[in-house]
Amino acid sequence: MIESVGSPVSYSADVQVLQQALTEQLGALAKRVAVDRGEVKVVVAAPDYLAAAAILRDAAGLKFEQLIDLCGVDYSDYKDGAYDGPRYCVVSHLLSVSLNQRVRLKVFCPDDDLPVVASLNGVWSSANWFEREAFDLFGIVFEGHDDLRRILTDYGFIGHPFRKDFPTSGHVEMRYDPEQRRVIYQPVTIEPREITPRVIREDNYGGLQ
Repeated sequence: MIESVGSPVSYSADVQVLQQALTEQLGALAKRVAVDRGEVKVVVAAPDYLAAAAILRDAAGLKFEQLIDLCGVDYSDYKDGAYDGPRYCVVSHLLSVSLNQRVRLKVFCPDDDLPVVASLNGVWSSANWFEREAFDLFGIVFEGHDDLRRILTDYGFIGHPFRKDFPTSGHVEMRYDPEQRRVIYQPVTIEPREITPRVIREDNYGGLQ
């Protein structure tokens, strides 16, 4: 399925050629191939994720040799809660050095309670730390990753801080206890504060009439 997203603009011939090549090479593996903000976006289903990634890397006319970024997305508050679809998504940005082109690859996790997709580490080794970061911050499990552990937060950290329902202040805080001579965890002591905007009621404030 070929489409364009966003305001009607004139996309370059190179982008249109890439869009057509992706549609032909991926075939039924692609749920959607669209031009979004001047870049081609491909959406695939979770069971087809690895097969589609291998085609993107190896097929003539595509040759995306490098994975340059991978991140998680939590759609639970998207469109002010009006979004109706899978909550978690993994987005990868791929680069073809030999053909000078880019593509954005998206896959949604089928299960909101236990978000799982295949690991791309066997296709692009650069996915290793990116997938660990998405696991750490969003709780997305990458099946087949041989070292899936936290990378930014502490190993004893509770929860996943980039989820939309994670409290801003967190659940626990860490400090050094001089009596026990070690680092300890304790409940958060920061009290949430509601900030009320200041309302100016003077009629002539700032010399305005």
